[in-house]
Amino acid sequence: MRAVSLQPVCTVASRAAGTLETVSVVRPAPMPPHSPAPDLAAALAACAAPTASVDADGRVLQANDAFARHFGRPLRLGELATALDGPVAALAGHGPVPLDGGDLHLRALDAATWWAQWLPTAADRGAEQRQLQMFADTVAHDLRAPLRSIDSFAKLLEDRAAPKLDASERMHLSRIRAAATRMSGLLAALGELSRAASAPLVPVTLDISVLAEWVAAELSDEEPSRQVEVEVQPGLVAVGDERLVRQALRALLENAWKFTRGREGARIEVRGQREGDRLRVEIRDNGAGFDMQYCHKLFQPFQRLHGVEQGAGHGLGLATAQRIARRHGGDVRAASDGDGAVFTLVLPAPAGEGTA
Repeated sequence: MRAVSLQPVCTVASRAAGTLETVSVVRPAPMPPHSPAPDLAAALAACAAPTASVDADGRVLQANDAFARHFGRPLRLGELATALDGPVAALAGHGPVPLDGGDLHLRALDAATWWAQWLPTAADRGAEQRQLQMFADTVAHDLRAPLRSIDSFAKLLEDRAAPKLDASERMHLSRIRAAATRMSGLLAALGELSRAASAPLVPVTLDISVLAEWVAAELSDEEPSRQVEVEVQPGLVAVGDERLVRQALRALLENAWKFTRGREGARIEVRGQREGDRLRVEIRDNGAGFDMQYCHKLFQPFQRLHGVEQGAGHGLGLATAQRIARRHGGDVRAASDGDGAVFTLVLPAPAGEGTA
């Protein structure tokens, strides 16, 4: 089976979120026709996947290190034309070329030069993704044990030595415990972000209204001293994986809950409307809001538009929510006029039902 060609493709290893996730980024051609050689060399060097420029007969003109490692240097680089078994122009018209257990994607840069990038088959990428997921889960699990030890021994010291400690020393111990707790929460969030990208989807018809009320009740139970009015429109129905969609709703409602803290008359509204085959769910709050010029940062892991003292968390919740929505063929968008914020969750709607 041949993989679907999305050309040109640069494969990069994403470690910003700590998930060790391999991401295929589809982007425009890294160089326009007739660009100078230094630009081509820089484009090749920027790709982690085995990538080269070849002439119309398949002879390699330039290659990045990954290409050289995979196909061998110098012997097999000169034999790529034989391996392709045909003119590049003719082969490119038939999609990816099976080669060495993967697919060679070809794209014309100009009349005489072609962009060639080798990628593993889709099955191989799936296996690699599962291995990376297992590795990330193992790392997160193994890191929790020393964090628990740090917290436990700091508490033990705090309890037993309290009479001997002055206020400053007690504060230091308290900060150690708080940091350990925060790190543990961060590891849990990283695991959720990773699973949001790789967990198998089990789509069913979901009552979004019930799920939102459930999450709101959980937030209220976790912080009973807060008075927040939460209004959920009944009858919102979508299709999706229940566990993942609930996780996305939790992230969005928790975000609204955090940033209405300290606001008198705090209010959160969950409303929705069906548009064609999609359900648009709006989560609106009257909290702190944000500056729209930084909106693009909201869904980037570890990016925060507010400080911790204003309620900012680990910076992974919104990224996780958007990743879940996109896996369902939807999206999450945000808007603010500085007085509160509106997050819109788009999900597939059940077939054959009217507007909610």
